[in-house]
Amino acid sequence: MQLSQSTTKFINFLFLFGCFINIVSAQDIGKSNRIKIDGVSAVIGDYVILDSDIDKTLVEMESQGVNTKGISRCQLLGKLMEDKLYAHHAIQDSLEVSIEEIYSTVDQIIDNFTRQLGTIEKVLEFYNKEDEAIFRQEIFEINKTQKLSSMMQSQIIEDVEVTPEEVRFFFESIPPNELPTFGTELEISQIVIEPEVSEKEKKRIINQLETFREDILERGSSFASKAILYSQDPGSRSTGGKYTLHRKRPQMVKEFRDEAFSLEEGEISAPFKSDFGWHILKVDKIRGQEVDVRHILLTPKIEVSQLLEAKNKLDLIKKRILDDELTFKDAALQFSGEKETKYNGGVLINPQTGDTRFELTNLDPTLFSQIRNLKDQSISSPIMEEDRSGLKKYKILKVSNRFDEHTADYSKDYSRIKALALKQKQLNIIQDWMIDKIESTYVNVNRESKLCEFKNKWIKN
Repeated sequence: MQLSQSTTKFINFLFLFGCFINIVSAQDIGKSNRIKIDGVSAVIGDYVILDSDIDKTLVEMESQGVNTKGISRCQLLGKLMEDKLYAHHAIQDSLEVSIEEIYSTVDQIIDNFTRQLGTIEKVLEFYNKEDEAIFRQEIFEINKTQKLSSMMQSQIIEDVEVTPEEVRFFFESIPPNELPTFGTELEISQIVIEPEVSEKEKKRIINQLETFREDILERGSSFASKAILYSQDPGSRSTGGKYTLHRKRPQMVKEFRDEAFSLEEGEISAPFKSDFGWHILKVDKIRGQEVDVRHILLTPKIEVSQLLEAKNKLDLIKKRILDDELTFKDAALQFSGEKETKYNGGVLINPQTGDTRFELTNLDPTLFSQIRNLKDQSISSPIMEEDRSGLKKYKILKVSNRFDEHTADYSKDYSRIKALALKQKQLNIIQDWMIDKIESTYVNVNRESKLCEFKNKWIKN
């Protein structure tokens, strides 16, 4: 049986960077009297990388059809060492991962494999594993290490910013013949009309959430179980409504964040509304800047007549714009139900860059299909859209500006250049961190591996 393309890519990624290897703790090795153990490629802090780890990684990559001719053992070892260094210092800095979250991820991975291959026995056979428990533990360890590594890297660069002077210096330091070329970009505007939700439907949802809250607080029901059974958030339902939020890295909508950071540990919110529907939220654990929460989302049922009313309203708005009764910008401000865009003329913000331009070749496939036949300054017919939680709405789109492919220009492309400058500064800071930590961390590379030409100075004099 063939794995899906997305699953295969995920598997290949994991194996490429050392997934499904046996991670052995070196905590029992006396730090004052460390000796080389046969079969050990390297020791990084409290982590051991075995020769067999590299062997297994290569075998698994080849079993997935990955061409390993261009990937050396030294490259794989170098990447494994980097990951272990990040993870080691994440632990030293008391960064904590949610064990429950990792176990949930393991369950999802195993479930996904099983759906693709049919049975857990076929999964174990496919990966040449004899025992499901050992297989699960291997997946757990690599996910834990990757999570720690990611958290450490995020912490290193979380406060990094660039000044306008740094942006200019970065741009001017690029030789004219090496300036980046930006592909064709579009500015896209939209007006969104959400169907009205009846008062009866609002009351039904709020009452149901209040019943859930009462069951949990007064009768000891499990919040996680309720979320699994009833939540309409597909992104968290399987994990019992679990999310981890960080105060300095905004995610989720404002209403959700406000509730999450206003509650005490163990407290459950009253029902509240967001753009996705109505929620109740529980704070599981507060860890410094991070908060583990669970939520239950219920979305309202929309009648066909309410959807038709929203569509007809957009048809009338479009006609008034085409008849020059009002501009698209004014119509967005007056009628659009999308708070993120209505106050700036309906112009969409690119979540990847933070500016208003979307490179044509990198457009989201759904958005591309909606605007691909749309001429500049023309307006689409009403388009019905349904989000992941099931909420339906109508929108009209307009390509409000087009920027042809061009060599980077400081004034015209400032936001893009700033993003590149910030990325470069982050990479430099991470590299400086890497140099410093390699120097101050116990690192031991075996004799054979010392012949590798690593990009980092793992071999100490």
